[in-house]
Amino acid sequence: MSDTILTIAQLEKLITLNENEQCEFKEAKDQFDSTKLTKYCAALANEKGGKLILGVTDKPPRDIVGTSAFPSISKIRSQLLDRLHLRIEVIEIQHHNGRVLVFIIPPRPTGRPIEYKGAYWMRSGESLVPMTPDKLQIIFAEAEPDFSSQVCTKATFNDLDLNAIEVFRKMWIRHSGNENLNILTPLQLLEDAEVIVDSGITYAALIMFGTRKALGKYLAQSEIVFEYRSTESSTAFQQRKEHREGFFLIFDDLWDTINLRNDLHHFQDGLFMWKIPTFNESVIREAVLNSVCHRDYRLEGSVFVRQYPRKIEFVSPGGFPPGISPENILWKQSPRNRRVAEAFSKCGLVERSGQGANRMFEQCVKESKSPPEFGGTDDYQVQLTLHGEVQDPLFLKFLELLGQKTQESFVTADFITLDLINRAKKLPDWSKSRLQKLRKAGVIELVGRKNILSRHYYEFIDKKGVYTRKKGLDRDTNKQLLLKHIQDNKKHGSRLQELKDVLPSLSHDQVQTLLKELKRDDIIFSTGKTRAALWYPKKE
Repeated sequence: MSDTILTIAQLEKLITLNENEQCEFKEAKDQFDSTKLTKYCAALANEKGGKLILGVTDKPPRDIVGTSAFPSISKIRSQLLDRLHLRIEVIEIQHHNGRVLVFIIPPRPTGRPIEYKGAYWMRSGESLVPMTPDKLQIIFAEAEPDFSSQVCTKATFNDLDLNAIEVFRKMWIRHSGNENLNILTPLQLLEDAEVIVDSGITYAALIMFGTRKALGKYLAQSEIVFEYRSTESSTAFQQRKEHREGFFLIFDDLWDTINLRNDLHHFQDGLFMWKIPTFNESVIREAVLNSVCHRDYRLEGSVFVRQYPRKIEFVSPGGFPPGISPENILWKQSPRNRRVAEAFSKCGLVERSGQGANRMFEQCVKESKSPPEFGGTDDYQVQLTLHGEVQDPLFLKFLELLGQKTQESFVTADFITLDLINRAKKLPDWSKSRLQKLRKAGVIELVGRKNILSRHYYEFIDKKGVYTRKKGLDRDTNKQLLLKHIQDNKKHGSRLQELKDVLPSLSHDQVQTLLKELKRDDIIFSTGKTRAALWYPKKE
């Protein structure tokens, strides 16, 4: 039952107002489509929130006519929550002219338009239409306040742990080489790091250096909860640790806890045994840093780290920062908590404005593991899954030797492109700009319209036959196959489509090129034009 109350008198006053961005009236006497309702709610949320009222005529002067739509208030409220992830109030008013439903829609979160059915909806006159690109751009460009730079007015310097501050000092000196940081008092050090300001202790200082007691009082959600489960189907955990102290007090302890169950994969390489951990330390630490830097501290809830024998999940409150998505996370940067990110940058933990995702992706490829996944991510949480199984140990050994052999400077995009080619996955548009460099380096080859790993790779893994199969037949052999088909069908001639079926791995243009060469050598001739052309062998 909703706690919001709307009286009959208030309803009667509402219907006298002009219909505008914040109020929409629909007659809906008998029914109202739930999909249309959801779109209207999304549109109103995108337009700073408002009310949708069913059972009232939409043209002034308005009359209350009543509605039979959505007899179960709890059901439609639940459906809207599932579809939009917004808590929409639904009020039922029994007016003497009939039942009226009032949907009270909150405004969208700052910088985040509400999406439903693949579009961000807005109203245009009587119609619902997808938002225009310029309106979306304005929303995405909204400056989110940096929560971490705000001052916690009740906190004092005594709420910070001196041991955590000293860990930060040592890391800052090691990264910067500035030994003068040693002579600063703890207070001066944090003032120089801009996490203590004239007006007081920032939330960034609490996040990084706060005592357990202080975080419990002022920022209880700044907590990382670790859980270990022995199987992915298990609902009960075998270990649970709640870390509610400043980041610099728990960073190493969290990794040590994960590393206790970090099995090694063993691979024989000649006389040497090659060992690859299930969970790479640098990738795990990067994931933890991202969780601390980019989570939304305005939302309740802890960061969860759930470890299984062969995978690990990081779940952080708050969706991606505005403008960031799984598709562009490698290339775009937008730290949600800038003051925290800047402090981490000073001690070499993160790039000043980076997401750190590129380093995670690159390291996963180098260890031949599945790339990081963001399934389960929505507007209210980011879920990162890292898989620990080594997919192809020979491929990762090849990548290691590749750099030594070619002396090429490969970037993250190159490693991801190679991984996609190795796994025969579709290449995204951004990877196509890397193909020429990889071909020039002799790492990949173009066969027809498909890229494959080069001969060097298949020689390295001792599978030359696989390379021959992927490479296909050589040019002369292809021409002989075309000629044989033309000779076998000399009575009726051969159409181009038949000849393409003979060599299905080649493109339309490649088959035509081979036919032109045979014609130029006076071996075959054609009659007719374009698709109706027929090819015949020349008489001996």
